[in-house]
Amino acid sequence: MRTRRAGSTRAQLRGRGAVMVYVIACIAALAGLLTGYDESVITATLAPLGRTLVVAPMEEGLMTASLPLGALMGALAGALLSGSWGRRPLLMGAAVLFIAGALVSAGAPGIILHAVGRFVLGVAIAIGAITAPAYIAETAPAARRGMLACAFPMAFSIGVLAAYLVGVAVDDDWRLLFASAAAPGLVLLVALWRLPESPPALVQAGRVEEAGALVARLNGWKSRDPRITAEVAALRAAARADARNGNWRDLLAPEIRPALLVGTGLFFFQQMTGIGPAIHYAPTVFAQAGLDEGSAQIATTLGFGALNIAVMVVAMALVDRIGRRRLLFLGFGGAAFSLALLAATAAIGTLEVQVFAFMALALYGASFSLAIGPLPWVMASEVFPLTLRGAGIALSTLSNWVFGFLALLAFPPLEQAFGFAPVFALAAVMSLLAMLFGARCVPETKGRTLEEIEAHLRSGQPLRTLGAPARR
Repeated sequence: MRTRRAGSTRAQLRGRGAVMVYVIACIAALAGLLTGYDESVITATLAPLGRTLVVAPMEEGLMTASLPLGALMGALAGALLSGSWGRRPLLMGAAVLFIAGALVSAGAPGIILHAVGRFVLGVAIAIGAITAPAYIAETAPAARRGMLACAFPMAFSIGVLAAYLVGVAVDDDWRLLFASAAAPGLVLLVALWRLPESPPALVQAGRVEEAGALVARLNGWKSRDPRITAEVAALRAAARADARNGNWRDLLAPEIRPALLVGTGLFFFQQMTGIGPAIHYAPTVFAQAGLDEGSAQIATTLGFGALNIAVMVVAMALVDRIGRRRLLFLGFGGAAFSLALLAATAAIGTLEVQVFAFMALALYGASFSLAIGPLPWVMASEVFPLTLRGAGIALSTLSNWVFGFLALLAFPPLEQAFGFAPVFALAAVMSLLAMLFGARCVPETKGRTLEEIEAHLRSGQPLRTLGAPARR
């Protein structure tokens, strides 16, 4: 009888712990939804906003540039404050900025104040993009961390699609479209009020007993389970090892550089393997199928958005089963094949090969959503040491925006000069190089605690050997 009761108690504890980590991931991921929504909403509002506020070319540039400028400031602030503030308070600060930025943008009587609101949203986006992945990773058990870390890029994709759908629903009411972003920001703020801080942040702040109690709750362990002591000891050891670190310059230390290479390298290949050209080319394929320009654009937006979200669910199911590296090879391998097929169909350019163009676009979209889109976020939240996690994710996120900007800047002149076929061929080559990069630089973090990853990083062994089978 006692055995049954003990088993029932353990099951209840595990169940409560599982519920808590999912709740934390879902709530923190709202920052991703807000990021996708606020970054995308400008495309739906530029024309009606210009008619209302009479936007001059210089003012349009100010309005467009205010958000990335705010993101740059937010990345610097998030990296500097993440260690002293902790994950949860900093994320609450981002939620306040999301609400304020949305309301100021919506109610602005002129373009200058509207740009100020967009700047505030940029700060919120950067802080959320730095803090939410770290918060999720630090509260998730090692066995489920990859799946839960995918919640942020999943929510980002939902936010992008939601911005488009809300834009269609409210038509030209740009004020309502901007104001609508305040609602999920308010939900994020209120929900975070009841959530705990992450165990590493508690240990870093000297609140060791609270960290032990939280470790027990998150894992569904009894209060006297010896694994709690071992986990807290590992967290304290990591905090002591990090005592001398904590600023941007330390990211360039020899033992930390491999993590920085992984964080920025994966975002580089994410942007350079064809997502911009593929989205730009898709309306052409739909137009060849007989759709008018507006319908082709709608089909592209809804098609890519729905496919992205559906396949990312598959990625969440696979990332902790088959591992990060295998998923990476599947994603970039699929991208290389589909981009080569797109290059061939674009070169031929006849209706007879249209079915292959559709297949290639679908396969590319699935490959991107399976690995190329989510994995950089997952890996960036895992590979950096505790005190450098905020700065590391900040620099990785900044590199994502910089590489994305460069890719968007380079694509139109390349397409105009050479056509779609060479551009897709170049993206296919970049996908192959990404696979080589993964083989040479990316570690397998499946099932490893963050403390184990950090210990391996500081050991001086090549980072890629983490999780590799031992040689006989």
